[in-house]
Amino acid sequence: MKVRVVSYIAVFIGVFSLSTSAVFVRLADAPSAITAFYRLFFTVLMLFPFLAFNKKNRDELISLSKKEWLLGILSGVFLALHYVLWFESLRYTSVASSTVIVTLQPLFSIAGGFFLFKERISKKALFGCFIAIIGCMIIGWGDLQVSKQALFGDLLAFVAAGIITAYFFMGQYLRKSLSVVPYSMLGYASSAFFLAIYAYSQHVPFLDYSTQTWKMFIALAFVATILGQFIFNWLLKWLSTTVISMSIMGETIGASFLSYIVLKEAISLQQGVGIVTILIGIATFLLNATTQEESCEVAPTVELNTT
Repeated sequence: MKVRVVSYIAVFIGVFSLSTSAVFVRLADAPSAITAFYRLFFTVLMLFPFLAFNKKNRDELISLSKKEWLLGILSGVFLALHYVLWFESLRYTSVASSTVIVTLQPLFSIAGGFFLFKERISKKALFGCFIAIIGCMIIGWGDLQVSKQALFGDLLAFVAAGIITAYFFMGQYLRKSLSVVPYSMLGYASSAFFLAIYAYSQHVPFLDYSTQTWKMFIALAFVATILGQFIFNWLLKWLSTTVISMSIMGETIGASFLSYIVLKEAISLQQGVGIVTILIGIATFLLNATTQEESCEVAPTVELNTT
C-alpha cells in the first residue's frame, strides 16, 4: 500500500510537470530540432553533478555491458525522434489535440507489455484504457473536421506516441539493474548528440535566439524533463510502462488548461468531452490495474545524491 501511495504521488507530480511541455515549446521561438536539442542538453548539464560526484552512479555507468550500452543509446535515439515529431506536430495542430494524441501510448504499451514482460491486465483496466482511447478519438475527429493540416499534426503526434512507448520499454528493462541517474544520463546525452547532428543537417542556427526562448529551453529541461519525464524514469523500477503510459494521458488536462490560460487557445466543446472521457478512462484503469509495485516489498527510494 505504501508503495502504491508514494508511486502515485510521484506520478501526479510528473504528470503536472509534463503538462507544461507543449506550452513551453509554443513559447520558444525556435525550430523543433533546436528546441528538442536544448531541452536535452540543459537536462544533461543539470544532472551531470549527480553522476560526476557519485561513485555508485559512475561505477554503474562504467560497468555496463555492451547490450546495456546499446539499449541505452538506442533509447536516446528514440527519445530524439519522439521530440522532433511531437514538437513539429505542435506547428500544425492545437496544444490540446497534439498532447492528447501523443499520450496515446497505452495503445502500444499494452501490447508490448504482454509480449515483452508477460504483463496481465484485468478486463476492467482494459475497459478503462478503451474509454480513454475513445476520448482521444473524439478530439482527433474534431481536428479532421477543422483541416487536413490539423490532422497531419495529429498523425505526427500519434507516431511520436509509439516511439516514446518504445523508449519507456527500454527503460523498464534497464532500470531493473541500473540506477535512474546513469540510465537517464546515457539516454539524454545520446539523444542530445543525435539531435545536434539532426539540427546541424537542417542548417538551423544554434544561437541567436531571444531571451524568452532561452528561458523556455531551460524551463523545458528543469520543469518538463527533470520534474516530469525524469520522475517517470525513476518510477520504471516499480511501475510498468503500461501504468506510466496511462498516467501520462492525464497530461492532456493540464496542457489544455495551460494553453487556454497562457496561449489563449480556446477549448471546444468536442475537446472538452474528449478530455472528460479520457479522465474517466484513466481513473477506471488505475483503480483496476495490476502493476509491478504490488509485488515489491520496498517503497520507491530517492536515488539522487551527490555523495
